[in-house]
Amino acid sequence: MDGLEIQQTEGASRARILILKGSLTLKSLFEFQDLVRRDQPSTLIIDLGEVPYMDSAGLGAILGAYTSCERNGHRFGLARVSQRVLTLLQVVGVDKMVPQYESVEAAEQRLTAKAAS
Repeated sequence: MDGLEIQQTEGASRARILILKGSLTLKSLFEFQDLVRRDQPSTLIIDLGEVPYMDSAGLGAILGAYTSCERNGHRFGLARVSQRVLTLLQVVGVDKMVPQYESVEAAEQRLTAKAAS
């Protein structure tokens, strides 16, 4: 799968959830960036469970979304990070910085709890 499909949904806690399917690369990241920048919610969860590959431009887009949320006091999390993408995060040294969760539901629960505390 060369292209990237993005499904946008809202979680029970009103978190915006972006479900990515396909490779996040320089060729495919512009729609992703547009969605991230539009109407920034208080919580953004990006589901990477069906992202088999990400290049440095895709990683930069993910890190840009994370820093934008941090700068604006919003919550951010990655869900279902595939092993290959996790390896990229580890090699670059950002795997401990960017919050990651086993599932979208777990991300939403933890990020909502963080907001309440």
